Amino acid sequence: MICNADNIQQLISEVSDNTPQIQRDLYNFLADWFNESPYITVHTSGSTGTPKEFTVRKEQMMQSAILTCSFLHLYKGDNVLLCMPLQYIAGKMVVVRALVAGLTLILRTPSGHPLADVDIPLRFAAMIPLQVYNTLQVKEEKKRLCQTEILIIGGGAINKELEEEIQQLPNMVYSTYGMTETLSHIALRRLNGAEASQVYTPFSSVKLSISPEGTLIINAPLVCDETLVTNDIAQIHSDGTFTILGRKDNIVNTGGIKVQIECVEETLRSIISTTFAITAVPHPGLGEAIVLLVEKTTDTERLPDQIASLLPKYQQPKYIRKVDAIPLTGSGKTDRKACRQLAAKLI
Repeated sequence: MICNADNIQQLISEVSDNTPQIQRDLYNFLADWFNESPYITVHTSGSTGTPKEFTVRKEQMMQSAILTCSFLHLYKGDNVLLCMPLQYIAGKMVVVRALVAGLTLILRTPSGHPLADVDIPLRFAAMIPLQVYNTLQVKEEKKRLCQTEILIIGGGAINKELEEEIQQLPNMVYSTYGMTETLSHIALRRLNGAEASQVYTPFSSVKLSISPEGTLIINAPLVCDETLVTNDIAQIHSDGTFTILGRKDNIVNTGGIKVQIECVEETLRSIISTTFAITAVPHPGLGEAIVLLVEKTTDTERLPDQIASLLPKYQQPKYIRKVDAIPLTGSGKTDRKACRQLAAKLI
């Protein structure tokens, strides 16, 4: 389905009980957007705990949309793909960008293969890493992705292998940094081409600093009323760019040594091709013991020796457990809280 500024009212009038869910979700969002309230309700993904609900000003969402459209040079009439759940900020902001800039929305039900049946040339798309990975595994879908002029990827970490594949793509691909509280991203990192970088560049209106705990502090007056102290351990460079090292609440204190689990996961991706997650359980001697959860299709017989050759002793998982699936949030991120609960049941 195609939605643009000219047919929004027609779309709303045609919604019925038989309308596909993605169109119903879009109708509900548009109804909220065009009501008299200057506020709208958004929900966090709940990747590290219980999802939070809070209200934001529609004006702030519009400012966020303007920042992105300006940075990526998105203009009226450009075809943009909406393949993200509208329950979360990423999907909502695709719609707001379309409303602000007059873009044409191409709707697809959120799935692991968002380009499976898209035959319309796309100027812009936003996806999570899993969607990009799946798309690259199918020849025809990969071709469509290559023909999408601009792709932004958010909602989770991009592992080394996926980034290496992305580096070979001919279009413009960016990793985003942001969160629900910042109304989508406030910084981007180019993943391919001559402008590829290992650091994030914030929008010019965003000011950053580091807290005493080493976490990133964001001052983004156009999209946030208050300064936001994040849980992201970060390093700010002299040119204003920054690197995210991991989350404060993803630190495992094992034997008195603090281990950033994202760093361990990044190292293990070179030897584990299936989905996995690092988590921890309470331990009487160590305080916390590192646990590796891997999908059951993984051959774990040689893993301990392989891990020992890659990681120092204090970073090596004390337990390796096979699971049917790694818990994910509704937006596709690793559900860290659920992983801890699952590990506790298996140890």
